Amino acid sequence: MTNPYEPAQNQPSSGAQQPAPPTAQFAQVPAGQYPPPPGQSPAPVVPPSTRKRSWLIPTLIGAAVVVVLCCGGGLVIGLTGDDKKPDASASTDIPAAGSSASAPAAAAPSTVQSAPASAKPDPVTTTAAPDKPKTFGTGDKVRGGDFEFTVNSVKCGISQVGSEFLNKKAQGTFCRASVTVKNVTKSAHTFHADGTITAQDGSGRKYEVDGEAAIYGNTDGQGFLDKINPGNSVKANVYFDVPKGTKLKSITFDAGLFTLAEDAVVTL
Repeated sequence: MTNPYEPAQNQPSSGAQQPAPPTAQFAQVPAGQYPPPPGQSPAPVVPPSTRKRSWLIPTLIGAAVVVVLCCGGGLVIGLTGDDKKPDASASTDIPAAGSSASAPAAAAPSTVQSAPASAKPDPVTTTAAPDKPKTFGTGDKVRGGDFEFTVNSVKCGISQVGSEFLNKKAQGTFCRASVTVKNVTKSAHTFHADGTITAQDGSGRKYEVDGEAAIYGNTDGQGFLDKINPGNSVKANVYFDVPKGTKLKSITFDAGLFTLAEDAVVTL
């Protein structure tokens, strides 16, 4: 029988090391961190003061470099700029002296370029003059209305027309115009010289046909209400009583009131 005051044989002695509790196998983990998994060593713990102060020194160095570059660089540039200003002013004065000499040389090529040899003058455009109205003279056939007229001849200075007993004396003098009248239409038309033919002198005065002189001056009364069939023609003498010394300039054949044709004018 054992003594209650004697230590049990199965109990470890006081001098032996007591087994550590299960939680004692791991290092103390700071608050807010998780312990590492079994079999892996915990990460080394860095003191907080070391992490907070590691960025301070590089930051101060960088700031000092920036200050030196900004202030010192501006000072260096200012000093070097002051040193180069006299040289720049001197260099600008040198071309000014030579600019007057080079100006004529530079201006000379401009005169050559202003008139290139290969330039061709612009073609001269000429506008054709409008066609002048055709003028007709003695012997020309002129269309006037329903008839085609031809002035064969003109004679002035006639004082009397007709025979010794049947005649007509001129107030001034007669100008006789021998004309041929042809019907160029497809139907018969009546020709009457009095009222159809007129004459003009150089002053623009207009003379009518003397119908009585035309009766005595034609053998068969030609030119007095002649009815002319298509294609036929009549030759008649037409008389104008004009002042002595008058020279006729033109004879006009009236185209008629009932036609759009233009009057025929013969220049003498």
